[in-house]
Amino acid sequence: MPSALRLLPLLATLTLSAAMAAPLRWAAQNDILTLDPHSQDHNPSNVIGTHLYEGLTRLGQNYRPEPSLATKWTYVSQTQVRFDLRRGVKFHDGSPFTADDVVFSFGRITQPQGTKQTYVSGIKEVRKIDDHTVDFLLEAPTPMLLQNIIAFPIMSKVWSVKNNATSTQDYKAKEENYASRNANGTGPYKLVSWQPDQAVKMVANKDWWDRNAGNITELSYLPIKSAPTRVAALLSGDVDIVTDLPPQDFFKLKEAGKVKLLEGPEIRTVFFVMDEGSDELRESSVKGKNPFKDKRVREAMNLALDREAIKRSIMRGLSVPAALMVPPGVNGYDAALDAPLKPDLDKARRLLAEAGYPQGFEVPLHCPNNRYVNDEQVCQAAVSMWAKVGVKVRLIAAPFSTHSQTFQRGESPFYMLGWGVSTYDALYALQAWGHTRTNGADGNFNFGKVSDARLDELIQKIKFEPDVPTRNALIKEALLRIRDEFLFIPIHHQIRPWAMKPGVDTLHRSNDYFEARYTTIK
Repeated sequence: MPSALRLLPLLATLTLSAAMAAPLRWAAQNDILTLDPHSQDHNPSNVIGTHLYEGLTRLGQNYRPEPSLATKWTYVSQTQVRFDLRRGVKFHDGSPFTADDVVFSFGRITQPQGTKQTYVSGIKEVRKIDDHTVDFLLEAPTPMLLQNIIAFPIMSKVWSVKNNATSTQDYKAKEENYASRNANGTGPYKLVSWQPDQAVKMVANKDWWDRNAGNITELSYLPIKSAPTRVAALLSGDVDIVTDLPPQDFFKLKEAGKVKLLEGPEIRTVFFVMDEGSDELRESSVKGKNPFKDKRVREAMNLALDREAIKRSIMRGLSVPAALMVPPGVNGYDAALDAPLKPDLDKARRLLAEAGYPQGFEVPLHCPNNRYVNDEQVCQAAVSMWAKVGVKVRLIAAPFSTHSQTFQRGESPFYMLGWGVSTYDALYALQAWGHTRTNGADGNFNFGKVSDARLDELIQKIKFEPDVPTRNALIKEALLRIRDEFLFIPIHHQIRPWAMKPGVDTLHRSNDYFEARYTTIK
C-alpha cells in the first residue's frame, strides 16, 4: 500500500502532462516552396524551416540575437570570430551535431542557385578548429554578423551526402532534391510529412536540447488560399490560428468578439519591381528599347499610384502607404522620409510624353494571388490607376510558387514583391534587391536588374562600417537614392493581425514568424 501511495503523485504528473499536450492547426494562404533550408528566401518556407532547423544564433523575444547551436562567441580579432558549439546536440536522425556540419552548411548556402547568400555576407571562410569550435573569417568587420546568421540553417553533412543533397535545390529550374521534400535538422519539431497545397505536419522533438515553453506536441500547417474559407475554418473550429487575417474580416471579428486577435505591424514592404536592365522590355508594345530605363517613366509610374486609395478601399486601413523601401521597426527607417508622393496624373502624363511615350505603352504585370494581404486586388487597383495615364498593364496573376519561379528566371518585366526585413536592419534588404546582381550575396534577389553605381558603393560601405552614426547616415543616403531615383514602386508596409481561438496563447512577431515553441492551447 505505501508503494502505491508513492505512485500517486507520479501518476498525477503523467496525467497532467498528457492533458497539457496538444495538437495545433495553423492556417495561412501561402504554401511553402521547399523544405531545402538554403534554397528560397521565402517567409513561409523560412518559418516552417525555423521549426525544423537552427542556426548558431537565434532571434530572442526582444528581437536580438541569442545563443542557439553556438553557446558563445569570441572576437579573436575584428575579422575572426570564434564560436563554441553546443555539445550533445543531435539531428533528428540521432546523429551528432559537430563543426563539420557548420563548415558544410556554409559551403552549401553560398551556392549561387540559392537565394539566401545574404545571410552569410561578409564571411570569407568557416574554419574548423575542433569538433566543437569553428572560426568565422570575415572579409572586413561585419556589424550585422550575429543578426545575419540567425537565418543560416545548419544541415547534417552526413545526411546530405547519404541522400545526394549536397547541392542546394535550384528552385527556379523546377529542380527537386531529397532535401526539398525531407528534413533533418536539430530544431524543436520533426517533419512528419509535406503534401503540397494540403499540409505540412510536424511533431515535437522530444530530444531537443532546449526546453519547449509551449505545449504543442503536433503541428499542422494548412495553406488555405481562399480568405473566406480560412476565416470560416477558424470560426468553425477546424483550425486554431490564422496568421494572415484578411483586412475585410478584421473589424467584423473584432466586433463579434468570438476569437482572440493579436494586432501588430509586420516588418514587410510590398512593392512593384520594374525590369530596368534589359535592352528591350519583354512582352511590351515598345520594341528596341526599355521604357523602365528612363527615370521619367519610373517617376510617372509612381505618380499614378494612389496609395491612400489602396489603403482605404482594399486594405481597410490596415497598411502604411510607403515611400521608403524598408518598414517601421527596421534600423534605417525614418518616418520623416516615408511620405509617399501624392497622385499627380497630369505630371505623370507629361513625364511619359517627355520620355517619348505620349500615348503610353503596354506591359504585362506578374502578380501573386496567394502571398501578400489582398495582393491580387492591389494589383488590379494599380492596373486601373496606370491606365489613367495611358500605361496599359496586362495583369497575370498566379500562385506564388509559379510567380516566384517566373521572376527568378527573368521572365517578369514587371512584378509584385514583398520584402520582410528579417534581420531588422536595412542592409539585408538593400543588399538583396538593391545591389547590382552578382553570383554571391550582393544582388541575390535583384531580378529587376537594378544597377546604380552610387547605390552599390553605399551598400558596400554599409556592410563593413563599424561606427553606428556613420553607418546609419550611409543607410539613409542609400534609401533616399532609391526613393528619389524611383528605382522601385513602393506600395505600403503591411499590418498583419493574427486571429486564434480564445484558448490559444502565442507570441506575435513582427517578422510574421509564428513559432509553436512559444504557443500553448487549452
